[in-house]
Amino acid sequence: MRTVFDRKLIEKYDRPGPRYTSYPPATEFHEGVTHEDYRRKLVESNETKRPLSLYFHIPFCESACWFCGCNVIISHRKDVTGRYLSYVTKELRMLAELLDTSRPVVQLHWGGGTPNFLSPQEIEELFDRIKEHFRFSQDAEISVEIDPRYLQEGQLETLKRLGFNRISMGLQDINEDVQRAINRLQPESLMREVMKNLRDLGFSSINIDLIYGLPFQNVEKFKRTIEKTIELDPDRVAVFNFAYVPWLKPLQRKIDPSTLPPPEEKLSMLELTIEMFQSAGYVYIGMDHFAKPNDELAEAQRNGTLWRNFQGYTTRKGVDLIGIGATSIGMLQDSYFQNYKTIREYYAALDEGRLATMRGFLLSEEDLLRREVIMDLMCNFYCSFDKIEEMFGIRFEEHFAWELEQLSDMEKDDLLRISDRSIQVLPRGRLLIRNIAMVFDEYVRSRRESRFSRTI
Repeated sequence: MRTVFDRKLIEKYDRPGPRYTSYPPATEFHEGVTHEDYRRKLVESNETKRPLSLYFHIPFCESACWFCGCNVIISHRKDVTGRYLSYVTKELRMLAELLDTSRPVVQLHWGGGTPNFLSPQEIEELFDRIKEHFRFSQDAEISVEIDPRYLQEGQLETLKRLGFNRISMGLQDINEDVQRAINRLQPESLMREVMKNLRDLGFSSINIDLIYGLPFQNVEKFKRTIEKTIELDPDRVAVFNFAYVPWLKPLQRKIDPSTLPPPEEKLSMLELTIEMFQSAGYVYIGMDHFAKPNDELAEAQRNGTLWRNFQGYTTRKGVDLIGIGATSIGMLQDSYFQNYKTIREYYAALDEGRLATMRGFLLSEEDLLRREVIMDLMCNFYCSFDKIEEMFGIRFEEHFAWELEQLSDMEKDDLLRISDRSIQVLPRGRLLIRNIAMVFDEYVRSRRESRFSRTI
């Protein structure tokens, strides 16, 4: 079912709102949740026998991309990694002592920063430390983010030999003027070379990131970027809306705001993006993501089993996500925990022999209920009343009477259809899925919306 771009409806509903990589979102995390809570919840999680997903944050980058909002450390010195990896290993050992390590790891993801800041030897050593403590399922998804500009000899071969099967890399925009304005020069020839190497090595899935709304972009320039991306033939594409928030991300002050495209131009770029990728055979997964029809994301969505976590869309629902490294977030069945954001605080906590938990959130039964509804809508564009009632022992129409009334206006706008036993998001509603999900968000009325990006 093709997603429909309706400019009038987008302009009507566009407002700030959460991206729902979790519910409640990370903006609700607080320091009242401590490392002692995390320790207790980790031990309790063993009783569920849920599989594990491991996320490692590698914060180092060789140069700063001025659009970036990630927690990164810019350094040209390769020797800065040794100490950090020793502390990551220490945290890994502490977690392994608390977890039942017979629980299989079905997902491993290295993000950043730039994980290929690590040398091939460091990549292998870190992977070996992980395998010392945890065992992987045979069909484990093992993924890593790379910066193609800084690939070292032997890195891709090492990743493939160790078992990594998914690669994600940023392109952002193919135009040199745009690249120069965001301090990320990345020749088209380099992207072609790296893609060929990845295919020759046999990586099963390759994702490319694009961004619209960057300096000097317009519809014609971005059309060229989309054409070149389609030629590269990635399995997945993520197309993000650039949010210019220099008061939150100081690095963005290096960008001249007068060079940014106006809102109308950004909407046109989004419309073009959806049309071109769908015409090229990609499926609109939701939010910013496209995938080939035979990709696991598209298959999971068709089966109604797609889910979201702090890495975005995932095919592995019902797993416990363990975050490792500075700023990493863990996501257990009924709780979230985030590590300290600075490596100084991260090191200090581990030196004291405690987990590096900075803040978190413990979910109530009501939170769990609303999370299930929100994630079903966000990921699968469908929510079954029968399923929710069976899981939580409620009467859907009674429990969500106010929410269903609020959705009636959206139904009139052809964003969704409410039947006797389900909510179905329609093609015009897919781009506005965050707005639909917000109706079920109990916290949204008390939040400061300025903390969020706009829904479109």
